[in-house]
Amino acid sequence: MTRILITGAAGMVGRALLTELKDYEVFATDLHPPDNMPDGVAFLRMDVTTGEPARVIGKVKPDVIVHLASIVTPTPKIGREAAYAVDVEGTRKVVNAAIASGVRRLVVTSSGAAYGYHADNCVPLRESDPLRGNPEFPYSDHKRQVEELLAEARTLAPGLEQVVLRVGTVLGEGTENQITALFHKPRLLAVSGTESPFVFIWTRDLARILKRAATDGPAGIFNVAGDGALGVSDLAKTLGKPVLRLPAWVLRAALALARPLGASRYGPEQVRFLQYRPVLDNSALKSEFGYTPEKTSAEVFDFWKQQAGL
Repeated sequence: MTRILITGAAGMVGRALLTELKDYEVFATDLHPPDNMPDGVAFLRMDVTTGEPARVIGKVKPDVIVHLASIVTPTPKIGREAAYAVDVEGTRKVVNAAIASGVRRLVVTSSGAAYGYHADNCVPLRESDPLRGNPEFPYSDHKRQVEELLAEARTLAPGLEQVVLRVGTVLGEGTENQITALFHKPRLLAVSGTESPFVFIWTRDLARILKRAATDGPAGIFNVAGDGALGVSDLAKTLGKPVLRLPAWVLRAALALARPLGASRYGPEQVRFLQYRPVLDNSALKSEFGYTPEKTSAEVFDFWKQQAGL
């Protein structure tokens, strides 16, 4: 498996993966070329919401597709329909093109969010636990739907090997998004009675996992996270910041008032995100997939904190 096509190659994870694939024939696809693209990598423009996946994949005929294209951190201008067009329908177009072109393996970055944010989630969650991505959270809901269409493809096209990676929160040098924005605030916000743990994976670890998935790793479904988890108290101690703990009903009421006034982009449903964040078991990643992350969740967060100057 030496001919590899990457979707969403201009993103943070895609750029990290390109540096790991120096010995392979690589085609990077996205809406624009990745910054600092390594020599020898061919760039092809591909919008996954159009008919381009069928045309580009049909032309390249890769052995492997690494599908990274997704709306992870939508801007306020990106509505749910636009995110759905990329996350779900875009994945469907890539899967269909892969089957039609005889691709041997498809690697897809799913998310721990596919399990959903629920009070009765197992802690930690294993790959055999049900996927219940919340309809009120577009990213969580979309990742659940992506996994459903991938499961259907495994039945209809068993010749297409799949590696599905349910990834925790990705942090690395320069990572800034709606989650890291929480860590920059003067106080960390928490719901009373819960530590709402985070599991982190280092960008470079994820790139190495993706390389193995695209080359000599086994097919299957794997949670991807560093060892351990950090609750709000752990994060606050590391950052040297206080924690503002509020009852869930107070937060819901405040967000219900703030969003219509334009004071917040989040609504009362966001409280579940703070309460019931999925905690991922990475045992299968280590024992079955054969990769132990270099950095633990705590080490990933400490690395990001230093790089961010906090």
